[in-house]
Amino acid sequence: MKTRGDFHFKKFSISHDASTHKVGTDAVLLGAWAGVHGAERILDIGTGSGVIALMLAQRSAPASKIDAVELQPHDADQAVENVKNSPWPEKVTVLRTAIQDFVSEKPYDLIVSNPPYFINSWLPPDENRSKARHSNELSFTDLLASVIRLLAPAGLFAVVLPYAEGNQFLRMAETVGLYPIRKLTFRSRKNKPIERLLIEFSRKQSQVKSEELLLYKINEEWTDEYRALTRDFYLKA
Repeated sequence: MKTRGDFHFKKFSISHDASTHKVGTDAVLLGAWAGVHGAERILDIGTGSGVIALMLAQRSAPASKIDAVELQPHDADQAVENVKNSPWPEKVTVLRTAIQDFVSEKPYDLIVSNPPYFINSWLPPDENRSKARHSNELSFTDLLASVIRLLAPAGLFAVVLPYAEGNQFLRMAETVGLYPIRKLTFRSRKNKPIERLLIEFSRKQSQVKSEELLLYKINEEWTDEYRALTRDFYLKA
């Protein structure tokens, strides 16, 4: 097994040395939280190193199939490597394309994305990092249009975003007919502002189930709730 800074989970490892973004809390949160029950066809938009796709491969039914779309060549190559070295090489397919150009013969029961989100902020100097974390090549409008086009009538769409961008995304989603059914606010500590918003959407309006999750209860000790969410993945959970 390669050890060049790999991120090790309980059942698989992620090489991310060539990826634009390393494995982080956002991806782990979404991969552990998104609802996979009954999802036979799953789509991960902007898979990066493939971490979310592989987390969903671990959590979903054995017969489920996951398509992981990635535009950036280095990320796509690394995702292919990670899938090949995982327990689920036949379950996950990495597709090197822009989601705007992606066509599927069948719709998806679950679509997930940890998308670009800095819409109006300064651009970092590294071009790849800029493309991955700013909505230059995948705007919220394009993402929502792709979801509407590819989501099954009874399908779900789950996304993780910073709090401000998440609230903006909520407003935009409603204009295209996607409505929140679950929301999770995430902060590292009680005295910190909300840092992330995880949202699960449906085409049908219903009462929203809202939850809050803290990362630390004291010092660097994880809360019981965070451990419970990530226990199937993190080695120390």
